[in-house]
Amino acid sequence: MIALWELFFSYFKIGIFTFGGGYAALPLIQEEIVQNRGWITIQEFSDLLTISQMTPGPIAINAATFVGAKVAGFPGAVIATLGSITPSLMIVLTLAYLYYKYKNLTEVQSVLNSLHPSIVAFIASAGVTLVLAATFPADLKGGVDMFAVVVMAIGVYILRKYKIDPIKYMVFSGILGVLYYGVFV
Repeated sequence: MIALWELFFSYFKIGIFTFGGGYAALPLIQEEIVQNRGWITIQEFSDLLTISQMTPGPIAINAATFVGAKVAGFPGAVIATLGSITPSLMIVLTLAYLYYKYKNLTEVQSVLNSLHPSIVAFIASAGVTLVLAATFPADLKGGVDMFAVVVMAIGVYILRKYKIDPIKYMVFSGILGVLYYGVFV
């Protein structure tokens, strides 16, 4: 069993270097939790993201709770969640104070505007990682999961053309996945 302080500081590190929300945290979570620590596999990471999307709350906190529970039970879930939110709490309190004190300076607005491209790059990186994990799963040993590719392509088409609620398509895709992988595979 891992030490709880390792869990706390791993998620503290993720929390302190993540800007732009849960999607921007995904590459950092993957690197720290999957690659560096090996606490979960890339397939479990992909499953974790799916579950985190469907449960209420921020993705990064849901991921911290899930990983903490997996590696250290209930105390691990609490510690990982605290590790994930502590940096944000400290940063937000500091920034709120500074923002209200200096909000009229044009330099402050320039700094905030310059962060936008890096956030887009983090989100794009996470998206590419998820697409690759879904279409080239480890259990196929280099093969392509054509079912995942077809469901993803249909989803992109339906979401773009008909503008349906993405949650509805996620639920539909989940049901299709359970039927396909549970019954036919």
